[in-house]
This record gives sequence, structure tokens and C-alpha cells, in this order.
Amino acid sequence: MTSLFAQPHLNTFAKRQESVFIVLAGIFLSTLAVLNVIGLSRILDLSFSLGSLTVPVTIPLGVLPYPLTFLCTDLIVEFYGKQRAKLVIWTGLFINLWIFFIMWGAGFLPPHVELDPITHLPETTHPHFAFFQIRMFTFCSMAGSVIAYLVAQLIDVQIFQLCKKLTHGKHLWFRSNVSTLFSQFVDTILVISIAFLLTDSLIIHNDKSAVSQLINIVLSCYLFKMLATIVSTIPFYIVVFSLRKYFGLSNKSDSPKQTLEPFSASA
Repeated sequence: MTSLFAQPHLNTFAKRQESVFIVLAGIFLSTLAVLNVIGLSRILDLSFSLGSLTVPVTIPLGVLPYPLTFLCTDLIVEFYGKQRAKLVIWTGLFINLWIFFIMWGAGFLPPHVELDPITHLPETTHPHFAFFQIRMFTFCSMAGSVIAYLVAQLIDVQIFQLCKKLTHGKHLWFRSNVSTLFSQFVDTILVISIAFLLTDSLIIHNDKSAVSQLINIVLSCYLFKMLATIVSTIPFYIVVFSLRKYFGLSNKSDSPKQTLEPFSASA
């Protein structure tokens, strides 16, 4: 079978388009896989003081790379269309389920480990304690993220495409920010709430109520995502216009006709 990139009917720009798609999809999928494993393994307390006022900021580690996934899907929608973006999103769901299966199955491999019926963890002195703790965090993080991921990412794609039609392909900053900010708000509420219900890893201050800490984490995570989205607007423009030039497209228009069409490749 002839290699896709070795086929003579594919021109240089077509090969570049597919190469960039693979890179964007790879960044998206690898980031998604990593953040679900490390997501709840550490809760960052980034609280700071403004004079006599203390501003509580609490963010799970997995939130930090998450805005990158929305940036990747926006770029995919911009150049390759909604269908390709949905393909990557559903592939991400499959990878999540695959990681879940691996982590779940690994817990049954010998030697047998006695788990506490309440915490589902071995004793803290057990040599396999770290694995089972990460396994539990992964299960809880994945349960919330799979639901939130599907809802938020699909909303992101739909809103981005809708904004692109409403603005006739203009105002790139508008469709990128609106779709990402709204979808990440939905994602934050869902994933934090579900993880909160399934594990006590989000509770870091025993002297404060659980509800107040939950609200603090949701607001902290969303504010971080919002700032990351706003800050990434200029880099997003730079990447889009650079890719248009790299793909041989015109930089003079934001026309939705610029969206790339998937090409067919024969064996």
C-alpha cells in the first residue's frame, strides 16, 4: 500500500494540511489523556493577598493544560470543518475509555491487594498505595470529564461554527472567545461537581464548609480558563494567519470558504 504522503496526486499544500491536522489532533488527544490521569493528583492553592484581603484561588492540576484542548478544536474547526473536529472529539472519548479499561484491569493483576471497602485504597504503607490512589483519582476525574468533555467540546464546536456563520467568517477573535468561554463554563461546573461528589480530594481545608470550597474551586478554575482564553487570542490569530500562509490560502479574507475540504486518498 502506498504511503499517504508519498502519493503523487497530493500537492505540497495538501500534505501540509494533513500534517498540521495530525499535529493538532495529537496535541489535543495527548493533553486530554494526561490531564485525566494527573487531574486530581494535586490541588494547587494559589491564594494571594490584596492588602488585608485574601483572595482564595484553588485549582486542580489537570485544569492547567485544559484550555489548550479548546484552542486545538477551534483551529481544527477553522481550517478543517465541524466534522473533523467531531471526529477528534469522539476519538478523545475512546481514548478516555481505553485508559479507564487499562487502569481498571491493572488493579486485578497479581499480586492481590486488599482494599479498604470505604476508601477503595490499600494501607498508606503498602508499596502499591500510589498506584491505587492514582487509579481512584483517574476514575473519578474521568467520570466527570467524560460527561463534561462531550457536552463542552460539542458545544464549543457548535457555537464556534454558529458565530462564524453569523459574522460571515469575520471577527475571528469573537467566535474563538465566545465559543471557548461558554463551553468552558459548562465544562467547569460539570467536571468539578462530579469529581466533588465522587472523591474528597477537592477538600483541602477541613475548617471550611465543603460547599464554599466547591464554589471556590469552580470560580477559580473558570477564571483561570477565562484568562487563558483571553490571553491566547493574539497567539490564536498569529497561528491562524501563519497556517493560512503555510496552506497557500489567502490572508486577506476571513471567509468561511477558506475552510479546507478533506481530500480522498486512494491506495
